[in-house]
Amino acid sequence: MRYPGHAIIEGEHDQTIVGAIQKQLSGRGCGPLEPNGVFGPETTASVKLFQTRNVDSAGVPLKQDGRVGPLTWAALFGADTVPIVTEPASPFLGAVISKANSQVGVMEQPKNSNSGPEVNAYLQRAGVSLSLPADKKSWCCAFVYWCFDETAIAEQRPNPMLKTASCMDHWDRSINVGAQRIAANLAVNDPGLVKPGMIFVVDHGGGRGHTGFIERLSGGLLFTIEGNTDASRTREGGGVYRLTRKIADINTGFISYASK
Repeated sequence: MRYPGHAIIEGEHDQTIVGAIQKQLSGRGCGPLEPNGVFGPETTASVKLFQTRNVDSAGVPLKQDGRVGPLTWAALFGADTVPIVTEPASPFLGAVISKANSQVGVMEQPKNSNSGPEVNAYLQRAGVSLSLPADKKSWCCAFVYWCFDETAIAEQRPNPMLKTASCMDHWDRSINVGAQRIAANLAVNDPGLVKPGMIFVVDHGGGRGHTGFIERLSGGLLFTIEGNTDASRTREGGGVYRLTRKIADINTGFISYASK
């Protein structure tokens, strides 16, 4: 059975889906449950028990919330029952991802300086003065803009992305230039809405954020390319990395320029 495109929670009306979940839970030692198609407290408790005993496809413990979202669904029914998306939403976005891929391994010089030959190029392209102090030159969004701009120049076409080095400014104003935004809660319930080439935005509060590209999706997990980060997935790391994140880790949403 394929993931239905929304999280299954207590009170779900589709009895066929609930009955299938109940059978899987009982078969995995988290019952016994009568497959009656009613998602009540007993089924919620069984889902939580399953979540305590299992991990997602990346080996990370499941969140014990009693909800059957894409990661819990994949653990129950198999990763191939949740959308696996590798093709960008447009050829242009595919070229942007290729440009981002070419930058994986770029590091700040010196370490923890928010500077270096490539980093400075990202910042300047997004309109950031290099004379600013290091703590004012976070460059994750500038990296995204540089990848868009380099691709647009190569293809002799306008750059569709809003020119900004601020993640939260990008989220707030991207719709003004015709971008599509997908709120985080919609993406958590239906990971099929998120496509390669989209840009994720995380809000860290106080006007601070983090951003990067979606390279591909599998089983409710995002495979990303990000600047100004590291293996800890921080917003102040020292290079361009490939990382893996859960869709639920993205607390703001996703921006798409597929129609531009």
